[in-house]
Amino acid sequence: MRHLLSAHDLSRDEAVLILDTAAAMAATQQREMKKLPPLRGKTVVNLFFEDSTRTRISFEAAAKRLSADVINFSAKGSSVSKGESLKDTALTLQAMGADAVVVRHQASGAPHVLAHAGWLDAAVVNAGDGTHQHPTQALLDAYTLRRHLSGTALAAPGASGPDDAAARGAGLDGRHVAIVGDVLHSRVARSNVHLLHTLGARVTLVAPPTLLPVGVQTWPCEVSYDLDATLAGDTAHGGPDAVMMLRVQRERMSGAGAGGGAFFPNPLEYSRKYGLDARRLGLLAEHAIVMHPGPMNRGLEISAQAADSPRAVIVEQVANGVAVRMAVLYLLLAGSDEAEVAGAPAAATAPLAAPVPTVERVPAS
Repeated sequence: MRHLLSAHDLSRDEAVLILDTAAAMAATQQREMKKLPPLRGKTVVNLFFEDSTRTRISFEAAAKRLSADVINFSAKGSSVSKGESLKDTALTLQAMGADAVVVRHQASGAPHVLAHAGWLDAAVVNAGDGTHQHPTQALLDAYTLRRHLSGTALAAPGASGPDDAAARGAGLDGRHVAIVGDVLHSRVARSNVHLLHTLGARVTLVAPPTLLPVGVQTWPCEVSYDLDATLAGDTAHGGPDAVMMLRVQRERMSGAGAGGGAFFPNPLEYSRKYGLDARRLGLLAEHAIVMHPGPMNRGLEISAQAADSPRAVIVEQVANGVAVRMAVLYLLLAGSDEAEVAGAPAAATAPLAAPVPTVERVPAS
């Protein structure tokens, strides 16, 4: 695996390998000494052209826990604000010897350009590009889902906790995930639809017609305009095993004011039709979990009761993000070379000696 640009590019085996490696990484983070040596001497650059808190800090923590040197680059206050092009920025990073570049950009396709234009030799990880893809978010969501819903790992809210060992090697076959909200502007939704489908899950998108993209009928998922009916389920399939609420992205809505521009009449109407509140929480099956990629608009797409309920795993998603990003950086930069992990405790290195895919997929046009 040379780059991670899109969840759509991952095969089932590659996705499961990343999830299994993340489980091994998560196990090492339960120890008093959390730092591992595999990326000692490597340099990871966080290249963020858009504001971010969770994703940037998560990647920084992941790289540092693998002993990599980390350089944080923000477009604000840099030469980019003076007109420097993406190419010149890439050439600068190449000259500085970057081994991996984690890039977030407001333009869809920017990470793909960085990876294939020949400007740098580093591995490129897409940390979110426009409304296109956010593959590590989809991976951490899939990891969270698998921990709670896969086979014998199934755990009801309030139980002692899911078992990573029971989920090892598994996908999400037979599970049903409802993704609710602003699909039109959501790279998280696009990434999750493809990855969850690859892992065997059934996905239903729930949104008003104005917040669904053109061509959504060609995606490997179902589409619904009725949240209550989706949560209640039917006799054939039942309700969803997980509900993922999406943030209403007002900053991407042209001319969006308090009411979300022309996409919905007003926040109250949106919340009434598509918000997850205490009543709708009661429609879910006992084992079903509630997810959100963050940051949340409390009172709009999700109520405080739902966000803080025992079945919500939103904070766990953040913690799982560090383990998943550790796994991605490890597989990209260290792979299965045992020499790279020499000196690490046996419990940490044993699960990591899995074969690593070497063929890079070219994203479909």
